[in-house]
Amino acid sequence: MGRASPRPPPLYARALNAAGAGLERTGLLARLALDPDALVRAARARTRLEDFGDLPLAEPLERLTRATEDESQLTLTGRIAIRRYLLDLLVNRLELQRDRTRDARIAAQTITRPVFILGMPRTGTTLLHNLIAQDDAVRVPLTWEVMYPSPPPRTGDVADARIARCTRALRWLDRLAPDFKRIHPVGALLPQECIAITTHAFASIQFHTTQRVPAYEDWLEGGHMKGAYLCHRQFLQQLQLHCAGRRWLLKAPGHLFSLDALLDVYPDASLVQTHRDPLRIVASIASHGVVLRAAFSDAVDPREVASDWSARWSNALAHALRVRDASSAPGRFLDLRYEEIVSDPIGVVRAIYAHAELELRRDAEQRMRAFLAANPQDRHGPHRYTLDEYGLDRDEEASRYAGYCRRFGIERETQRSLPA
Repeated sequence: MGRASPRPPPLYARALNAAGAGLERTGLLARLALDPDALVRAARARTRLEDFGDLPLAEPLERLTRATEDESQLTLTGRIAIRRYLLDLLVNRLELQRDRTRDARIAAQTITRPVFILGMPRTGTTLLHNLIAQDDAVRVPLTWEVMYPSPPPRTGDVADARIARCTRALRWLDRLAPDFKRIHPVGALLPQECIAITTHAFASIQFHTTQRVPAYEDWLEGGHMKGAYLCHRQFLQQLQLHCAGRRWLLKAPGHLFSLDALLDVYPDASLVQTHRDPLRIVASIASHGVVLRAAFSDAVDPREVASDWSARWSNALAHALRVRDASSAPGRFLDLRYEEIVSDPIGVVRAIYAHAELELRRDAEQRMRAFLAANPQDRHGPHRYTLDEYGLDRDEEASRYAGYCRRFGIERETQRSLPA
């Protein structure tokens, strides 16, 4: 497959995976089964808590674990990692509910006029999120806060032990998927995407990104995200307790799949949608999925990943545009081109602030400029892939996205015109 093939996992992981067949006879793998009831019992035993709250849990967790067992073809390393991750999410859910029960101020938090950045991956959403996060008058969810949200964090507390704990956890991700940092920056103090928040509702496209679960993803795209956004709002209330009065800036390309649910829960949201020639990014999206899935499975087919995700992102764009067309407040959307973002990022930030009725202070702009100087694109190496490497036909892909490109006047990028 050439460059489309994922890098092999580390030697220790390969050795552990090779031992998986022998371990099956010992009964260890049975103890690592992704049984939702067993996971719930384990989370309750670890925390000595019982109450998960009243948001949906049983059905999304059952569908996710069943699809993971049936479709993901996990290695032993992958099974251990995925089971640990699901257990950690359940533990967080129990602790979030405990905090909410103990302190009535959490549920009383009002999330006012949040700003959401959405658009296909590789269209500048991460750059904008990281850039605006330099403004301390704006609130973003940080990676360590999303991984360890209880007790409610105090923003700016660099001594919080959870930051170091998060850094150690991210080192394991780097060991399992060393190519991932070339695709997407990670760090305990970097802004985190909303899809990592809605994992706590077990309703997130993140799961199909890291493991092959098409049956689960099909169900999720069938309109089962309202509970996820209610969970998302409760999560923001938790994080906001000690920093009320700042506007939330949130980001995830995955919001395109569920824009109707987002607007149902956040009717006063301001939305920024980024746009780019899809033919320049669909192979890059595929490589993202391949790199992550290869950390947990030896049975990753890059061409299947590419075909599946291209179809899903095309459908997500179509869904989002239908929601936009039906919106009673179309002026809430600001459309931005990738070309504008990379050529004049500060000018684009000014446009976002004007759209969201935020004040861009001089000191915040200076920090943004410093961030740009310190974080050049491709600092961890370039991330460029072609359609051919993933078995994607250029004419078919152009046809798939033709309506979207016509609507926003998106012109075809040349291979060298802009960085991937």
